[in-house]
Amino acid sequence: MSSNVPAGTLLGHPKGLFLLFATEMWERFSYYGMRALLVLTLIASTSSANPGFGWTEVEALSLYGTFTGLCYLTPLFGGWIADNFLGQRKSIILGGLIMAAGQFTLSAAVPGNEQLFKVGLGLLIVGNGFFKPNISTMVGDLYRPGDARRDAAFTIFYMGINVGAFMAPLICSTLGESADWGWKYGYMSAGIGMLISVVTQLLLAQRLLSDVGKEPGAKRALAASGGKKEPLTQVEWDRMRVVFVLFVFIVVFWTAFEQAGGLLNIYASQKTDRFIGSFEVPAGWFQAVNSFFIVLLGPVFAMIWSRMGRAGRNPSTPTKMILGLVFTALGFMFMVGASLEQSAHGKAGMHWLVLAYMLHTMGELCISPVGLSMVTKLAPLRLASLMMGVWFLINAVANKLAGVVGAYAKHAGDLAIFGGLTVFLLIFGAGLWAISGKLVNWTHGAEDTKA
Repeated sequence: MSSNVPAGTLLGHPKGLFLLFATEMWERFSYYGMRALLVLTLIASTSSANPGFGWTEVEALSLYGTFTGLCYLTPLFGGWIADNFLGQRKSIILGGLIMAAGQFTLSAAVPGNEQLFKVGLGLLIVGNGFFKPNISTMVGDLYRPGDARRDAAFTIFYMGINVGAFMAPLICSTLGESADWGWKYGYMSAGIGMLISVVTQLLLAQRLLSDVGKEPGAKRALAASGGKKEPLTQVEWDRMRVVFVLFVFIVVFWTAFEQAGGLLNIYASQKTDRFIGSFEVPAGWFQAVNSFFIVLLGPVFAMIWSRMGRAGRNPSTPTKMILGLVFTALGFMFMVGASLEQSAHGKAGMHWLVLAYMLHTMGELCISPVGLSMVTKLAPLRLASLMMGVWFLINAVANKLAGVVGAYAKHAGDLAIFGGLTVFLLIFGAGLWAISGKLVNWTHGAEDTKA
């Protein structure tokens, strides 16, 4: 990674980490605000007090899977462009401006203009491609190889993601699901959040990030190698093999986890008793539960990884991911309970969703920030943003699969889907445990840390 690490720390980490935290927080506010509204906007009746597009659930979930999948496909190209031409910092600014335009286009398109709505989604897909892989790469660039703070830093950064994701449904869904305001103002508030992200980066990056992210990664790597474009070594190939093997298990995790914005969102809206006294909780508010637990539990996980790292007992990346798969499986066991209650009484209690999201959050904390950190540790410098793009490519596959699985619930039933996901996750967790020793050997000590 870059040796040009900015001076000055805050809470034991470079100050630039907290700028990236804020930049990502507002971008995620924008994205998750839109995500909480998307499926509900599509299935809302055209003749309701808050009219939407009147699509069927299957149509809406199919588009949701395609859209979220493409959001994770374009970072592959955005990472390559940043590595070879723009650098991470310019890519972040460009992507943020395009995404802001996308949110305001969605706002202008509802209700009634499906073609313009799809244009807005297209802008979000393109802008996300420039933004997403590069800000994560910059977090890794703040730390030298072997720095024990790296996993903890990504957990802190991940909290920034989820502070934004927690605020988003509370604001965007409250506006968007309200007949007094409407979907238009929900998407508009998401666009304003994206603009705040861009302005934050423009105002503070030069002072807090020094040269991190300015030069394309390929140029920095070429300079470090004395101007020669060296082929990958055997150690680098082995480390890349670890990344790609773990990607298989991460696809399984995200396919299950991403039911949140589609199937579980509809479940909250239609099959959950959301009344507290006379107040009906907006369905989109449940999209904030995961983020609430991330903010609550994120510091705990960061502290655990840091303390275990200092003691030389930090679990390997495969071990953390096994835990993540098991936690997520347990979360779907609670959704099995919700389905049984809903079948018996017509509606399920809200506590089932809250417990499921809590366990899914614990799974996410063991997989997503750890996986981001893994890519920055194992990928060669000259391929850093490209490999981060590949990380998001496997999210693309998983999100499309999530849409397919969610749509299939209309035919198979919720109980079968939730039970099947539980068993599937446990089987893959056992498979990862069986090969974890070989994967650790292939890292060639890249995960060995020092304080």
